[in-house]
Amino acid sequence: MEYTINNLYGYQEDFSYLNKVIKKTLKLEKVRHAVFSITFVGEEEIKKLNKEYRNRDCVTDVISFAFEDASFLHSKLRVLGDIYICIPRMLEQAKSYGHSSKRELAFLTVHGLLHLLGYDHIKKEEEAIMFAKQELILNGANIKR
Repeated sequence: MEYTINNLYGYQEDFSYLNKVIKKTLKLEKVRHAVFSITFVGEEEIKKLNKEYRNRDCVTDVISFAFEDASFLHSKLRVLGDIYICIPRMLEQAKSYGHSSKRELAFLTVHGLLHLLGYDHIKKEEEAIMFAKQELILNGANIKR
């Protein structure tokens, strides 16, 4: 597994705990060799991406751009895609949900990564599966509400 964090927003924190939830997510999904990126952005950038690619003119917390449709393999390496996380929205949500920014950032990272792996939450059945996996991963990493 290889990933990069592009901190375009300049948010300062020790992100080492993200490695734990990323590893747990990929292990649960039996993904061995994968690359992807995580980019931290502000509200203006996430709104621009949301409008351009999802036709929604509003700020959101996380957007994922999956590069593979099914099981694209090249030299056993899966190129999963990109995750964009809006740091101001993440901080706002952590406060409104009454938990730490660490918990919220870990949640958004797992959420975005599961999207890259093909999960969605449009239908209630899909949402139940995806959200159960998120809680399993976060609880397994001892990142609680």
